[in-house]
Amino acid sequence: MSPRRRRRPLTRRRAVGLAVVLLAGVVLVAFPRLLDGGAGGGSGDGPGGGAVPTSVPTEAAEAVVERVVDGDTVVVRVQGERERIRLIGVDTPETVKPDAPVDCFGPEASDETTGLLPGGSTVWLESDASQGDADRYDRLLRYVWAPDGTMLNEHLIADGFGREDTYDDPYRYRYRDRFVAAEAEAERADLGLWGACR
Repeated sequence: MSPRRRRRPLTRRRAVGLAVVLLAGVVLVAFPRLLDGGAGGGSGDGPGGGAVPTSVPTEAAEAVVERVVDGDTVVVRVQGERERIRLIGVDTPETVKPDAPVDCFGPEASDETTGLLPGGSTVWLESDASQGDADRYDRLLRYVWAPDGTMLNEHLIADGFGREDTYDDPYRYRYRDRFVAAEAEAERADLGLWGACR
C-alpha cells in the first residue's frame, strides 16, 4: 500500500497565484482578440470574428451571409433577422428570373459574388436614404462591403460583372459618380460582360 500524499496547505501566495492563472484563463477564453492586439485574427468569419476593415463606413451594419441569390442579390442575417439584400447602383445579368433565359455573363456574375461573399462570412451593409429602405420586392437596398473591405457594388461594375444602374435619376445615390466612372473604364477595357456580350 502506498503512503498517502499529504496535501499542502493553501497559503496566501498559492491562492494569489491560482487566482491570477484562473483570471488569465478567463480573459483569454472570453476575449481572444486581446492576443493579437485587437486585429481579430483577420478571419472575419462571423459576427465579431475580425476587425472591421478601415474602408467600411462607421455607420454600416454588420451582417452574416447566408447565401448568394445571384450577382446583385444576397441573403444575410442582421441582428438575428433574415434579410434579402439588393445591391444599390448595380445591375448584373439575370440567372434566376422566373420565365426568363439566363443572360450572357449572368453565371459569371453570380460566381463572382459567391466567391467574394461565402456563406458564413461577415459583411457590412450601408444604407442610402436617397434610395429608400427597400425595393418593391421587399429587398433591403444596400451597399455591401465584403470581408476584405471591398465594396461589392463598385467591384462588380469595375470588373465588368454588372452595369451601373440609376433607378430614379432625380434621386442620385451616394456613390453614383464613382460607379459611372468604373463602368466607363470597364467598357473601354472590354472587361467581363463588355467583352463577352457584345
